[in-house]
Amino acid sequence: MTWLDDIKNFKNYLKLERGLSGNSVESYVRDAEKLFQFCGETKHVSSLKDEDIHNFLVFLNDLGLSATSQARILSGIKAFFEFLFIEKLIIADPTELISSPRITRKLPETLHLHEIEAMMASIDLSTHEGPRNKAIIEVMYSCGLRVSELINLKISDCLFQEGFIRVVGKGNKMRLVPIGNEAIKYSKIYLHQVRIQLDIQQGHEDYLFLNRRGKALSRVMVFIIIKDLAEKAGIHKSISPHTLRHSFATHLVEGGADLRAVQEMLGHESIITTEIYTHLDRAFLQQTLKEFHPRG
Repeated sequence: MTWLDDIKNFKNYLKLERGLSGNSVESYVRDAEKLFQFCGETKHVSSLKDEDIHNFLVFLNDLGLSATSQARILSGIKAFFEFLFIEKLIIADPTELISSPRITRKLPETLHLHEIEAMMASIDLSTHEGPRNKAIIEVMYSCGLRVSELINLKISDCLFQEGFIRVVGKGNKMRLVPIGNEAIKYSKIYLHQVRIQLDIQQGHEDYLFLNRRGKALSRVMVFIIIKDLAEKAGIHKSISPHTLRHSFATHLVEGGADLRAVQEMLGHESIITTEIYTHLDRAFLQQTLKEFHPRG
């Protein structure tokens, strides 16, 4: 049988024999599908070893998922292999000796959607910086950008009509990232109503986000903006611009998005150096963002 056959039978088992609720069934099935996305069709489920499961968890950690999220996904994977073992479709359970990530270990904070919306609601749009800061939060959360990628984002790289931005990431590698409608909307408001009034300094004409002196924003300034908005929103977490990137990845993956698509949008290299990732077309990335991002 194929992966899809095993997952389909697993779903029936959860509904009919375990009597789980519809939401629980879908959650377990998504976990099994995530493992399938990671392993690919060339590696059948019956051939997986504990090393493969470990590599999968490393991959999830690199995407920025919290230990809690990793542990929940591992729980679903364990249930999948328990089913396969009961049905005698495998002779050994590769998850048997895999322990859950320590929930207490220090990992990057992740914001809930309501916390991100509270930060946005705390912005005073009547001020000079308000529309800019609103656009910054929308773009960072919509696109999962690193702070260095945000401050270096150029107007010429904003392909709003196509629904993409060009991002220069680590190692000067360029990638195309889909951008949500809300992020486009507030970026245009900032561009056409606020930025146009600035005395832009020579050499900074193409940078999207500028300070009041008409120069590109610094990393420190973005940190200050994020922390100030979190404080105004009553969020008592240790957060930074990178928190929005982790939240972007976590919300997409937990919503059921394809792992390869999330990895490509984040601009991550392969964790497993021998793994060759298939190319994902732009329409697929756009659909992933629209379908699984809370503000897509």
